[in-house]
Amino acid sequence: MNIERIILKKIELKMKHPFRTKRGSLTARPLIIVEAHDRSGLTGYGEVTAFPEPFYTYETTDTAWHILKDFLIPLLAENPLSHPGQFQEIAASAQGHPMAKAGLEGAVWDLYAKQKETSLSSLIGGTRKMVQAGAVLSLSDHLEEDIAELQMEGFERYKLKIIKGKEQEMIESVRAASPDLPIMIDGNGQYDETDMENLTALDRYGLLMIEQPFRSGDFHLHQQLQKRMQTSICLDESVTSYQDAVQAVGLGSCRIINVKISRVGGLGAAKEIHDFCAASGVPVWCGGMVESGISKAHNLALASLPNFTIPGDLSGSTRYFEADIVKPPLKVQKGALPVPQGHGIGVEVDEEKLAEVTQQSSTHTLS
Repeated sequence: MNIERIILKKIELKMKHPFRTKRGSLTARPLIIVEAHDRSGLTGYGEVTAFPEPFYTYETTDTAWHILKDFLIPLLAENPLSHPGQFQEIAASAQGHPMAKAGLEGAVWDLYAKQKETSLSSLIGGTRKMVQAGAVLSLSDHLEEDIAELQMEGFERYKLKIIKGKEQEMIESVRAASPDLPIMIDGNGQYDETDMENLTALDRYGLLMIEQPFRSGDFHLHQQLQKRMQTSICLDESVTSYQDAVQAVGLGSCRIINVKISRVGGLGAAKEIHDFCAASGVPVWCGGMVESGISKAHNLALASLPNFTIPGDLSGSTRYFEADIVKPPLKVQKGALPVPQGHGIGVEVDEEKLAEVTQQSSTHTLS
């Protein structure tokens, strides 16, 4: 692939509205942009979507920066690639840190597709030109109007982030506003084994799914709940690798899996999970991480694969940020996003904007 150098850039994108976490609110989203440059002048772009604090996974922006600089990029320098599919094996000697790996691998995939003068979607076997996006509901005094507007925009799947102990009240508020709305709920790992009966009682609402009710890695409780429920359980944080997906499906811990490129260690692992789930009859959908248009473009390529049959947590460039770093901005059209068809990830990076939001950079020569 003739990768000449890797450039890391720490950036911050100003948010339209504060993003609330368990530790507080973010008014700007820190990210790491990874650039892979070859000798001909082509550049591939990837993105590390770790947060500044370890509330979603153990990784943070700072730990990912360290792992990239001191371990993953040196491994890439010592082991030249001829295809991005080789990256997983090379990076396996560094345990864990899937988000750091995903950012570097993403840049390699984008560069390779550009070298081959094809879209990333086509390169990995994507079949869709448009992918459906799901909406997230927030309870408000204008819920009925908000739902009507989202329906007019063409959204076909609605996710409600619930609060433990208030789930029935919250679901019934949505049902009162729109009785037939196709909704799912996201538990974000709030529950434990004492909540089994209350969760089972949610069967009566006919939900599309319940996402990650128990803590990450607890395949046993998810298995026990799925045995008792007609409603499908979907795993998110519990699936951090291909092996996790195999275990979850084999144990019957879920009937649906949310695939996030950054959470599972990169596009290669995400595609392996897709292929395994397709062969196992388990539908998948693509999750989001409050990311820039670079990562969104990678997600759209992934979501163009045939087994992504459930609308994902995909959004346009203006959903979270005052300004994105890709142009033209990605836009939701009638509840769906077009899959970029240009070479690589198919979007142009706004280099002027990228330079404006870059706070730190580090250049590493490979050859």
